[in-house]
Amino acid sequence: MTDLEQHVNEPGRDKLVKEVKAKIDALGVTYVYYQFVSVTGRIVGKGIPARHWERLAEKGFQLVYGSTANLFVDRHGDYIGYGPESSELVGIPDPETFCQLPWDKRVARVFCRLYRNREERENPGEALTSDCRGNLYRQHKEFQDQYGLDMRCGTEPEMMWLKRGENGGTDGGVTKPNCYHIDQFEELRPVFMKVIEYSEQMGLDIIQGDHEDAPGQLELNTQFDDVLRNADRLTTYRQICAQVAREFGLLACFMSKPFMGVSASGCHHNMSLWKGGKDVFHPEIATGDGELPGMPGCFTYKEGGENTFMPDPSIDEKMPGPIGLQSIGGVIKHLPALTSIGSSTVNSYRRLWDTGFWAPIFADWGYQNRTCALRVSAPGRFEYRSVDSMVNPYLMGSALLKAMGDGIDNNIDAGEPEERNIYAAMEAGKDVKKLPMSLGDAMNELANDEVIKSAMPDEMYTVYNHYKTDEWERFNHTVTDWDLETYIDCLP
Repeated sequence: MTDLEQHVNEPGRDKLVKEVKAKIDALGVTYVYYQFVSVTGRIVGKGIPARHWERLAEKGFQLVYGSTANLFVDRHGDYIGYGPESSELVGIPDPETFCQLPWDKRVARVFCRLYRNREERENPGEALTSDCRGNLYRQHKEFQDQYGLDMRCGTEPEMMWLKRGENGGTDGGVTKPNCYHIDQFEELRPVFMKVIEYSEQMGLDIIQGDHEDAPGQLELNTQFDDVLRNADRLTTYRQICAQVAREFGLLACFMSKPFMGVSASGCHHNMSLWKGGKDVFHPEIATGDGELPGMPGCFTYKEGGENTFMPDPSIDEKMPGPIGLQSIGGVIKHLPALTSIGSSTVNSYRRLWDTGFWAPIFADWGYQNRTCALRVSAPGRFEYRSVDSMVNPYLMGSALLKAMGDGIDNNIDAGEPEERNIYAAMEAGKDVKKLPMSLGDAMNELANDEVIKSAMPDEMYTVYNHYKTDEWERFNHTVTDWDLETYIDCLP
């Protein structure tokens, strides 16, 4: 069977397809977004009347290959990844991700995996390698099979709620940049309570939130889970914020650094590797009585098992276990290339240059040390800090799996944890490698790192490299306000 046929015939899928049909009828859903995620993390796809669900679940929908690259052209006018002569992909839905949209209950969404067209002359029905979500699904399965471990991840999506100005622009943040200030948090209460309401109806278990230290900057965190479901939930969270912004006449801004002199919006990834555990269904997350507004998979979290990152108290009460240390070693080794994914835009590097705001620009690790790119944030997990709010979580998850796998395979030494402020350590003579400080430099590091490139198989790397290299070239090909202010009348 082709990859596409294997997906359609996965054990138990027929039952899930029927359950979705029953839920469509019970909820009164009349329209479904069949969605996937592009190279930049954008949600794309098609909307189709719900009465076609069973046919679409088997046959899928078709869309141009170039949609995985936002159907974007480079500065020379050439399509990125795929030209107009290319075939159309086939999107096959994952029924367990079906969920009603709480802001319009006539509409639901379902995530899809992508395949080459059935009529392609070469590799028909094969997994489309420019499908970042499908890649993470397959690579996590391979990681589980190879190591007997699964990756669990929780993300901290900072973002800013901005006022809309004239002509669709921005007019600053809704609140003042006062970190952890409850009064500023309260000022945004109508907004974040609506976000939480919608989030819980779509299976996001919100565990905490606070006002951060930039204008209108909030962080709402969800319970950690399987790396793929976590990426789906971060994508859903962004979709929810965009809707709430429409309702309140605001802008939900996930740009990393819209303002200098205050903190940027990061998206720290907290991760660990586990043996065992099981999926636990939590219907109580969705408030209210009556029919659950989505499939049980949307309200399921991986729990229990053995966390291999936990320290061995008989050896060291703080030091992560052997697998944890090897994983840290792998991530530290590959930090330069990982930066091209975690800091994926030209603007991302404004965050790294504004170092007075805990920017993680050095390839080192420590305990609770926010001046390092990696820190052990609590026993049993570490926090990858060199990642911001523009990240594509599917690409990031795949790349971190490859880095940790390399650390395990080659027993890479993580080195000693740095407990000093990294700047004080460097003044004392410590030699620490700096991360790439521009998108162009980071893309060069990616090009020379075969391990991290392997997280983007075949067409995925071609698309990502073309898209991001073009973004860097466009920036360098542009005269900015800074250029004019600095040089317009500098001579004579």
